[in-house]
Amino acid sequence: MGAELEGIRVRGARLHNLRDVDVDLPRTRLVAVTGVSGSGKSSLAFGTIHAEAQRRYFDSVAPFARRLIHQATNPRVREISGLPPAVALQQTRGGGNARSTVGTVTTLSNTLRMLFSRTGSYPEGAPRLDSDHFSPNTTVGACPECDGLGEVHRATEASMVPDPGLSIAEKAIASWPGAWLGKNYRDILDTLGYDIHRPWRELSQEDRDWILFTDEEPVVTVHSVREAGRIQRPYEGKYLSAERHLLKSLGSGSAATRERAMAFVDVQTCPVCRGRRLRADALAVTWQGAPVDVVADWQLDRLRDESRSRRRDLDAGVSTQAAVTEAETTLLDELLGRLDVLVELGLGHLSLARPTGSVSAGELQRLRLATLLGTGLFGVVYVLDEPSAGLHPADSAALRDVVRRLVEGGNSVLLVEHDRDLVRGCDWVVDVGPGAGRHGGRVLYSGPVDGLTGVAESVTGAWLDRPSRRTRAVREPRDWLRLRGIRRHNLHDLDVDVPLGVLSVVTGVSGAGKTSLLDAVADGAGEWRLVRITQQPIGRTPRSNLATYTGLFDHVRRLFAATSDAKERGFGVSRFSFNVAEGRCPTCQGEGMVEVGLMFLPGSYAPCQTCGGSRYLPDTLEVRWGGRTIADVLDLSVEDALAVFAEERPILRSLRALDALGLGYLGLGQPATELSGGEAQRIKLATELQRTSRERTLYLLDEPTTGLHPADRERLTTEIHRLVDAGNTVVVAEHDRDVIVGADWVVDLGPGAGDRGGRVVHAGPPDGLPGAPESLTGRYLLR
Repeated sequence: MGAELEGIRVRGARLHNLRDVDVDLPRTRLVAVTGVSGSGKSSLAFGTIHAEAQRRYFDSVAPFARRLIHQATNPRVREISGLPPAVALQQTRGGGNARSTVGTVTTLSNTLRMLFSRTGSYPEGAPRLDSDHFSPNTTVGACPECDGLGEVHRATEASMVPDPGLSIAEKAIASWPGAWLGKNYRDILDTLGYDIHRPWRELSQEDRDWILFTDEEPVVTVHSVREAGRIQRPYEGKYLSAERHLLKSLGSGSAATRERAMAFVDVQTCPVCRGRRLRADALAVTWQGAPVDVVADWQLDRLRDESRSRRRDLDAGVSTQAAVTEAETTLLDELLGRLDVLVELGLGHLSLARPTGSVSAGELQRLRLATLLGTGLFGVVYVLDEPSAGLHPADSAALRDVVRRLVEGGNSVLLVEHDRDLVRGCDWVVDVGPGAGRHGGRVLYSGPVDGLTGVAESVTGAWLDRPSRRTRAVREPRDWLRLRGIRRHNLHDLDVDVPLGVLSVVTGVSGAGKTSLLDAVADGAGEWRLVRITQQPIGRTPRSNLATYTGLFDHVRRLFAATSDAKERGFGVSRFSFNVAEGRCPTCQGEGMVEVGLMFLPGSYAPCQTCGGSRYLPDTLEVRWGGRTIADVLDLSVEDALAVFAEERPILRSLRALDALGLGYLGLGQPATELSGGEAQRIKLATELQRTSRERTLYLLDEPTTGLHPADRERLTTEIHRLVDAGNTVVVAEHDRDVIVGADWVVDLGPGAGDRGGRVVHAGPPDGLPGAPESLTGRYLLR
């Protein structure tokens, strides 16, 4: 293979559907790993190559530290040679941490704070502040009233006790946790002499205030009421007021715990800092005429422009203090170098203060990618998970240039990618397939990109140079939804007419206002039945999965309950639910996984050691339908389940809808935590497709082709057109060229992002888009 290919050698990769794969990859090259959804490309790039590099690192750390680290994937591979250290950037959404922002992820907030500290304009007589004073995440900088959050959480009687007609025993204090801890608090109150069976409103105000707001933490001996089959021994119970427990939940615990707690507090803008998060002395300092919170709210492209302008002033000798000029020049050079990359990656519409929870998975990955460029690492393998996700095609060339700079810095880059333009710009391509699941798992081609088109089995090769073309006549609108004076984010007094009974596509660069327009359409839907399908997860724990979300699992459980074995044992339908204590594993409570909480590290999930991941009690698994246990059914892929349930029409309807959207490779019990945003959205769409409603429906979809191979996009588009042909209206926010060309109507927003976008630059059939002078989308379609 030549000296160029003396790089990474993989031998005998067998993870998931990989079939004893051997492949050689060049180092210090830009390599694309392609294949249809579920073909095994992520298993090769992330589950094998990156996971093996991670395993080797773990083996090098001290044993006591190794015990704290849970490795999500165990690489099943015979041998990998020539493997340098690896860094992975996967598609993950921002977490629930309110303090995590674009500025903290990119570390640019540190540079901005230094800029204010060293070179800001201070009020006369004010002492100079260090950089920590300009951070809402430090004790010296945060507003003391709200701890730097900009808002205060007030626990009130009404927020914690929504139904005062209930008694404490009937869970009147809704903010208390369920399960044992909530019972513990109720038992303690009972022991202390409070009437827990009397309606809340009939308790004295003094008692209610103590129960909800006391600062006391009494410890009492609790004698619990005996429960059937369980021996209740006395124990020492410590009481926390409902307010204290709630605020403790808000300040610690998992994201799910904090989210639940937020439902029981009143959120108000901080009365001291008025939402600005900082102390008054820091807010009195300005740079370029603005305080630090205002500058952090500027769009990144504006911050770049202001920084560049100030840099020119310094070169022109505007500043008279040599020490200040030197410091500001150094900081501005660092800031501009990073901002140029962020804007180049299509992220100029974001701001440093933007919470990461509101940033898309694709945007978050590109933020991290831009940060990596400043690390100066050498000889590393970067594994990137579809960095083009959510990126307008006009920016894909810039993305390729940024990734290329990592290669020029002496690193190797593996892109798990579907974007044809990005793949064509790579040095090497590894195509996995030919199909998904058991139909994939083979390396069909590994070599220069040009050679892929000649591989007969490769679906990717057939699509690589295929032009976008329209295959159906343009539909005529049945009516119009006329929206006037839209005011949302960067949409200001916008007038838009949306045709009904056709397929409309909303286009524009990232941040142009596409999602905001979908929000406006939803609000103006009128008499239409509205279905909004986003990329939000279908669940936040392993308990939620494809089978439960679509409803097909209800039918499966009825089949098991109807078997003679189940009837003899007295097992009903609920026995086969992993959400009910009756038949599930008590250790993992039916999740099949247990959450591993790590100090200073994000929590993760590991298979339950009691049930081995099956979710159920052993006697539940003794009942079989068609020779399979209920756990066996959850292990089936959608494609395999089609054959198993060929005679069960209600189940078959769900399975066919999933398979039609290219999800045949997914397991019925695959946890929601393992699904990508694109997969979650297509599961939601499949759930809608299986319905037989005759009502006129308006479907709103937000970039449904994210994460899809072009061949799978064609299947998705076919189903979308089927919805329209049935009399429905579909409005899609989308970047994909094939979807745009095949639409009946296009609303292109722009011309730029953020405050440089938000206008309609074209509205009409797609063939008129290339002629719109301000449309970046139109220029892309001309390629």
